[in-house]
Amino acid sequence: MREVSFALSLGMITFLLVVIWGGPFIILLKRFKIGKQIRVDGPQTHFTKMGTPTMGGLLFIIPILGISLMLNIANIIKPITGRSILLPLTVMAAYCLLGMLDDWEGLRGSRAKFGEGLSERYKFIFQTVLALGASLVLYFGLDAHSLALPGNPIKFDLGWFYIPIATFIILSTVNAVNFTDGLDGLAGLISATAFAAYGVIAVLQGQFFVARFCYVIVGALFAFLWYNVHPAQLFMGDTGSMALGGTLAVVALMTGQWLLLPMIAIIPVAVILSVVIQRGYYKWSGGKRIFKMAPLHHHFELVGWSETQIVQRFWLVGLLGAMVGVGLAML
Repeated sequence: MREVSFALSLGMITFLLVVIWGGPFIILLKRFKIGKQIRVDGPQTHFTKMGTPTMGGLLFIIPILGISLMLNIANIIKPITGRSILLPLTVMAAYCLLGMLDDWEGLRGSRAKFGEGLSERYKFIFQTVLALGASLVLYFGLDAHSLALPGNPIKFDLGWFYIPIATFIILSTVNAVNFTDGLDGLAGLISATAFAAYGVIAVLQGQFFVARFCYVIVGALFAFLWYNVHPAQLFMGDTGSMALGGTLAVVALMTGQWLLLPMIAIIPVAVILSVVIQRGYYKWSGGKRIFKMAPLHHHFELVGWSETQIVQRFWLVGLLGAMVGVGLAML
């Protein structure tokens, strides 16, 4: 219980620190004119958001990295359990840098006038390289290559198959959270819920360093949401969404309960599936669409739901999914 109380306290402390420096950070973004460009093919109602500061993921990523490193300085020199916290921290930093590059290209690059950053091909290549690197560290560095089934105490060793599976999980989650970041507060709420769920799972497993890390993220995301709820004062951008997706996948893989990730992150999974289905059907049918617009939240916008209705209803579904996921992990 002492470790649980400490982890929750860390979340509160992180929340307060990030909220305090959120105002000056937004002023800094505005001073350097780091404002969001809206995609021309997006919902027309989003053009009112033109110029809202982006790259806001730095608001929570910098404190997360700083606080987590300070908490684990002593552990880093210990055996593998202590050093393993470096993996999610490195993954978060690496995807943050890639997201920053993508956001910057969307602001100042050759495709900025269309609200687009890096080309999908280059972005996918970079994402895959980072995911493969993280998978190799999990396999060779942390000796993680098993599958845990709910209600079964025996873990199944996947051997070399673990590497491509882990790479796919990380890559898919990065893009799932990235596509989810389309409405004020949506990606932040969903991600905070998922990390809170995996924090509970980590506590159940005795991985308290992972639990502390998860609740530092939750506290930082709640502070980010202070400024990101509708109408948003800043957006996290790919800087934040890619970092959150990659980190969430790595945390799930470190707990061994990655099979529960589609349930705990049910909204990002539904969002990325809507994009895949829409694109696949569009090509197969010669131009027809299943959804009015993909990702899924834009479909509901065009159906007539308000932005706050979509965010709240999606979060309710995400919360229920996280509760079911934690419940299955406790079997």
